[in-house]
Amino acid sequence: MSSQNSKIKGEPLARCPGTSFKDLALADTNPVPEFLYEDVYENLGSEPVPASRYTDPDFFELEKKKMWPKIWQMAAREEELPEIGDFIIYENVGKSFLIIRQEDGSVRAFYNVCLHRGRKLKTEDGFASELHCPFHGFSWNTDGSLKNIPCRWDFDHIKDEDMQLPEAQLGQWGGYIFIRESKEGPSLEEYLAPMPEHFKRWKHEECVTAVWVAKVIPANWKVTMEAFMESWHTVVTHPQLLPFTGDCNSHYNTYGDHVNLTITPFGTMSPHLDPKGKEQQWIVDEFVKYNGRSTDNYDAEEGNVSDGEGGGYNVKVPEGMTARAALGESLRKTTSEMFGHDVSFASDSEMMDAILYNVFPNFSPWAGFQPNIVYRWRPWPDADHTLLVVRVLTRVPPGQKHPKSAPMKFLTEDQKWTEAPELGILGDVFEQDMDNLPYVQEGLKASANNKVHFANYQENQLRQFHNTLMKYIDADD
Repeated sequence: MSSQNSKIKGEPLARCPGTSFKDLALADTNPVPEFLYEDVYENLGSEPVPASRYTDPDFFELEKKKMWPKIWQMAAREEELPEIGDFIIYENVGKSFLIIRQEDGSVRAFYNVCLHRGRKLKTEDGFASELHCPFHGFSWNTDGSLKNIPCRWDFDHIKDEDMQLPEAQLGQWGGYIFIRESKEGPSLEEYLAPMPEHFKRWKHEECVTAVWVAKVIPANWKVTMEAFMESWHTVVTHPQLLPFTGDCNSHYNTYGDHVNLTITPFGTMSPHLDPKGKEQQWIVDEFVKYNGRSTDNYDAEEGNVSDGEGGGYNVKVPEGMTARAALGESLRKTTSEMFGHDVSFASDSEMMDAILYNVFPNFSPWAGFQPNIVYRWRPWPDADHTLLVVRVLTRVPPGQKHPKSAPMKFLTEDQKWTEAPELGILGDVFEQDMDNLPYVQEGLKASANNKVHFANYQENQLRQFHNTLMKYIDADD
């Protein structure tokens, strides 16, 4: 590991003896942004964390009281509210919010509660010219100001200004809409740093939700989220990905308390596999067969021929070229043609690698120039269940109006992720993850020593998450 371009605090740490992500990045066809291969690591300790953090109802109540109201939560995307009066309902840990597009095009977030007798004003997303309570008919304008009190003569003890709907803090970045209950704390831009600077290159505000699937998982929200915060489970959980996935080559950065980054390189063979007899063409063929974001993004012209099974196209690797370079070349061409944005300058890494940013506590967008996966986790409704929401964002061609978001498909408890065909091969990958998570939750409840251990490097981001969580839990009210 080179000390150049590094910001490492604490003792030196062990790394996989194989090729580093930085070595792969520096060999890419086009330059990789330096912030992607720069080492930003802090030794956060090696002490185990209590298993009870995932299972104890009392700890879950502490999260609800001391953490969730104080953090920025990704609540929606701009394309869910394309027109004035469009609104969505965002709910988490017993709180309900109405996020509504205003007359001037701005967006505001109100508590979804009638100030008369407490009924929810809305129970499903839609359009409204006013916010009307179905119980007794109290109504509010879409800016939260009081519009009407039925039998006004019986409420002369109430002033109109006291009936303004309470409002949550709202922030917007990259096409995402965030809310926060607390009026105190860092701005959204400060909270997300350094993502706003990094994403100037990838511009998620140019994207819309093309795929949107959700399912309740029988495991704690942290158990579920942490399964997506490291890549080294691939060798056992997702073995079909090893031919083109550098699982142990993955690069892990942490930034302050709220943001971290995982980059798992594709187009390179896992260090766990024996490379003898494995040609670069084999790596490409396996990538085309199993890569979830890119299987339909190959050009059938100029020698790239469909495999006939709906799995994309076979990219041919010229003699002397690596699999990464061949895939990067093909993806730059087809992506530019499909979405109308010239990405000829993009690195191979930005065209194929899993570049995943995690924002505390429950929001994870992929980056790069391919269709980007976005994860979000919420307790649903207790410590033993999680609502996992998966989106896939695609880029809108220049000059075209952004279409409204695709509707969310809600899978039932008995349905598998593979029953959402719009996810493609990703459905199979998620099913493999789900084979672990319920048993992790059961195992944590049965733990004899109440300890969970993390790897020093490959799970350092999990340690960062828990350290930040406890800063909120232990803070004075």
